[in-house]
Amino acid sequence: MMAKSNRMVTVGAAQLGPIARDETRAGVVDRLLALLDQAHERGCDLVVFPELALTTFFPRWYFEDQDEIDGFFETAMPGPETQALFDRAAEHGMGFCLGFAEIVEDGGKAQRFNTSILVDKSGAIVGKYRKVHLPGHAKHLPERKWQHLEKAYFNVGDLGFPVWRTMGGIMGMCICNDRRWPETYRMMGLQGVEMIMLGYNTPATEPPWGFEPTHLAGLHNNLSMQSGAYQNATWVIGVAKAGNEGGCDMMGGTLIVAPTGEIVAQGRTLEDELVVADCDLDACNHYKNTVFNFAEHRQPDQYGLITETAGVILPPEDQAGE
Repeated sequence: MMAKSNRMVTVGAAQLGPIARDETRAGVVDRLLALLDQAHERGCDLVVFPELALTTFFPRWYFEDQDEIDGFFETAMPGPETQALFDRAAEHGMGFCLGFAEIVEDGGKAQRFNTSILVDKSGAIVGKYRKVHLPGHAKHLPERKWQHLEKAYFNVGDLGFPVWRTMGGIMGMCICNDRRWPETYRMMGLQGVEMIMLGYNTPATEPPWGFEPTHLAGLHNNLSMQSGAYQNATWVIGVAKAGNEGGCDMMGGTLIVAPTGEIVAQGRTLEDELVVADCDLDACNHYKNTVFNFAEHRQPDQYGLITETAGVILPPEDQAGE
């Protein structure tokens, strides 16, 4: 067998099927360990798990008891249940990316984040990202069949969009709704990112706005990641938690996107499934040096509005034609 080049990373996108609300951490970790073992058998260097991979997607429920909410959060990483992931991955010589709910103390006050970490092949945490674009609502809306209380249960991420040199390349992370915002990819693109890992939990049916055809969920999932990959000349690894979770249908669609914007591998089920592709990080170079040579072609002095406002600034009404 021909040896891999230093720039070839075999990635396993480790989709998860549904996680029951009462499923134990230990039970979930056993499922993750099984996927790690499969990835090792298939020669993976890196395994990417979904957003909130250790629990059900708890923001779909309204809880009045903060202690009950905090039961879904990790106070240490690795912790007693998750140490086995670090040990097994290091034994296999694989890195991994893991999404989870993180609680930290800051000045005596608890801060809660939707977090992903990047772990290298030695089992050391080399990167951390906290979700910036929190969707949903902050108040209980009893008229909804499902809640989407990320704005209530999480703080907005405070780490920005960092990247790290590890495993032979420049790697970054984002989470779920972040994938819909072009600024997410461009912030990492401006740091030379070559692979972006992101996990998501996305409903496949019953969109909250009531008018969007359900087939658009998959289209928008693919469209956002393919455009982000192409426009920033980077690999994108999108990994779902899928299936009917607590009565809510979650879309699958786990995929690996090349810097060309092409989907090179995609999941076929709504269960635990490993999607594998060989990702040549040198494939990023062509577009980074031509169409998307940022130093050559960007005009940042013309983009001020992007950071000056969150909302839309409409042109004056007196500019309207007769």
